[in-house]
Amino acid sequence: MATSSYVLKTLVLIGMLIHCGVALAESAASSTQRNKQFIAQAFQHWAEGGGTFFQDVLSPDVVWTIKGTGPAAGTYHGRDVFIEQAVAPFAARLSSFVKPTVNSIWADGKDVIVYWDGAGVAKDGKPYNNSFVWIFKMENLRATEVIAFLDLSQYEDVINRIQLTATPGT
Repeated sequence: MATSSYVLKTLVLIGMLIHCGVALAESAASSTQRNKQFIAQAFQHWAEGGGTFFQDVLSPDVVWTIKGTGPAAGTYHGRDVFIEQAVAPFAARLSSFVKPTVNSIWADGKDVIVYWDGAGVAKDGKPYNNSFVWIFKMENLRATEVIAFLDLSQYEDVINRIQLTATPGT
């Protein structure tokens, strides 16, 4: 009798462990899917002309790293710092925003990887085209860390070619 009770308890325990493991796997899969869907929707909104991508996606204390060499490469600590030092100086030199075209999105747990092409027009009328891979580390549907790969020579060409005119008081 004691042996059958032990076997029954063991089987119940194994069943509970399997159920918990399945529930955890489902939870991780749904979290992965939520992260991927959130990023896909943010890119879609951007492509449709929405201008709040970085505010919508990045946590205020994001760490954004641009890989490569050159003045723009490096690590930016905080959303405001990144926007002020990397996004705004570039955007100020464009006559049309960079429109993203997503080629692929992959997600695994907290990581979402987006391979996309961007096209815009500089203030001198010349086109800007570049390809990007951004790797997002997600927490509560906000990117806490991003690693960006792009052709920095294209970015820096626009920065160097288009001079900003100073306004009084700046």
